[in-house]
Amino acid sequence: QVQLVESGGGLVQAGGSLRLSCAATGRTISRNAMGWFRQAPGKEREFVALIRWSSGSTVYADSVKGRFTVSRDNAKNTVYLQMNSLKPEDTAVYYCAAALGNSLRISDYFTVNMYNYWGQGTQVTVSS
Repeated sequence: QVQLVESGGGLVQAGGSLRLSCAATGRTISRNAMGWFRQAPGKEREFVALIRWSSGSTVYADSVKGRFTVSRDNAKNTVYLQMNSLKPEDTAVYYCAAALGNSLRISDYFTVNMYNYWGQGTQVTVSS
């Protein structure tokens, strides 16, 4: 069994920063990529960022580009999402997810269906 455990969410003022962590526990899995998604009340879950586990290459949604940074620590089996210059519209539950499969189309990784394992989510609230 694989578990993804997120932490680091909370309440922050606009312009502030938070760092989310996602630790993978349980049996070892050969993941292709780790993704971060978020879901605001009444909205669909949306892609935020991803990191390829082997190469470390990253992709970001336009809405967070330049403000968020995704990184990984292979030894700790952990992926991070550093969020700077936070805005009220960043308020959501943030989820990390692991994709085991490989696709040549990077856009496939923007969809929830590409991911096999999900964390429980952590709430991020940005006040204005």
